[in-house]
Amino acid sequence: MSPIITAILLALTAMLANGEYFLGSSMLSRPLVTCTIAGIIMGNVHAGIVMGATLELAFIGSFSIGASIPPEIISGSILGTAFAIGAGKSTAVALTLGIPIASLVLIIKNLCFIFILPFFVHKADQYAAEGDDKGVGRMNLLGGFFSVNLPIGLIVGISYVLGSPMIKAFLGIIPKFVINGLGIATGLLPAYGFALLLKLMINKRNVVFFVLGFALAVYLKVPVTGVAIFGGCLALILTGYAAFKAHGEPTAATAGPAPERNSTNSSDKNGGIDYEDEEF
Repeated sequence: MSPIITAILLALTAMLANGEYFLGSSMLSRPLVTCTIAGIIMGNVHAGIVMGATLELAFIGSFSIGASIPPEIISGSILGTAFAIGAGKSTAVALTLGIPIASLVLIIKNLCFIFILPFFVHKADQYAAEGDDKGVGRMNLLGGFFSVNLPIGLIVGISYVLGSPMIKAFLGIIPKFVINGLGIATGLLPAYGFALLLKLMINKRNVVFFVLGFALAVYLKVPVTGVAIFGGCLALILTGYAAFKAHGEPTAATAGPAPERNSTNSSDKNGGIDYEDEEF
């Protein structure tokens, strides 16, 4: 297969992986999917799957949280895998190339969000003011295509044509303190995203749950999965799920006419808390 055709197929793979703007969250952007497809294109499916699994572990926490945008894992995974397989190198090379490429493309992606996407957003606002729902939908699709799909596809295709030496040389030009700064910023962005979400969501009713999760993670060294399990169990308890199952109350299909609701009796039955009226 000629390099041009390979570059086009890799670019189309990157655009497909960015299709979540059209298809919704389908997990097509994860390295396990993109690296496998890249392996098929490069003629080595086994290496693509192995590299995809390795890069999946490296990027396992790379999800957009609030206003934070993680490294551009699609281009990093595809190009890292393609360059490694093309050079006959190991998985370590794919990881070594994938992470800096993802961080570099993130800068370009942010520039597209700053200079390209606002045009479509403002046009969508105009259509919304005119009551043109089709125009709003059209701007949504075009904005996602021209600010994300097309730029990332072009980056992947052109980068593969230029070749791995050119990419390595370009990365070598970037000062080390810039790369280190990008690494630190990448680690801080998820925390910043959580902070933005908490600013909108947290209040005096639910702040105790945040403090509990913080204490479990920091002082008791409970991993994130453990904190999630605690949170799930606590949510079931507070919504009365456990009490409902334990008492074996009749379902809607077998129960007779529902008696008139007595807020006092319901509150007494659940330990003084009326779960239907309580806000969490």
